Amino acid sequence: MKEMRVRIIAGLLLIVVGVIALLQSLGVISDAIALIWAVLFGTGGLFFLYVYFSDRDNWWAIIPGFSLLGIAAIITLETLAPIEGDSWLGAFFLASIGVAFWMIYLTHREHWWAIIPGGVLLTLAIVAGLSSTLPGLETGGLFFLGLGLTFGLVALLPTPEGDTRWALIPAGVLLVMGLLIAAAATEVLGVIWPAALIAAGLYLIYQVLFRR
Repeated sequence: MKEMRVRIIAGLLLIVVGVIALLQSLGVISDAIALIWAVLFGTGGLFFLYVYFSDRDNWWAIIPGFSLLGIAAIITLETLAPIEGDSWLGAFFLASIGVAFWMIYLTHREHWWAIIPGGVLLTLAIVAGLSSTLPGLETGGLFFLGLGLTFGLVALLPTPEGDTRWALIPAGVLLVMGLLIAAAATEVLGVIWPAALIAAGLYLIYQVLFRR
């Protein structure tokens, strides 16, 4: 019975979307058409969330649910309160999908892998939002730092897999790359490299003279 109800609701939504798309193409409706689409996308998102909450095994429904709600919010913001530049709109959409993956992890710990796409998408959202104000090199460093933090969370957050300390290796590599790129962007790299070489030389001398 529950599956039949879900199919009926999905069928009605498809019919409504088809009718509105047909009326728009015929020029019958034009005013406030963007808000109509926002309502439809929002209704579709709520429908997928209903599919999930009616049966928690349908965890996949969280992804289209949050994605459609994100699209609805973007259309509404763009219509009622336009934002200069499209970078933050794209960032908002990526963030909505990233939140969906985090919801999957928080409600189904056995799907610990959702931490990775969740972290990557939130990182991309931040990078996309700041791309219009930060140079490319700085956003590149921010991207690698976000990826490193994501793998760090894989190693630290509880998962049914048990030992996930393997994630510390890519986390460390990505964090170092991010710091180097960020340092190069801020012209600090010219100081870091000599300081690192001096520190390495002093360590070698210490090993030879004091720990023979």
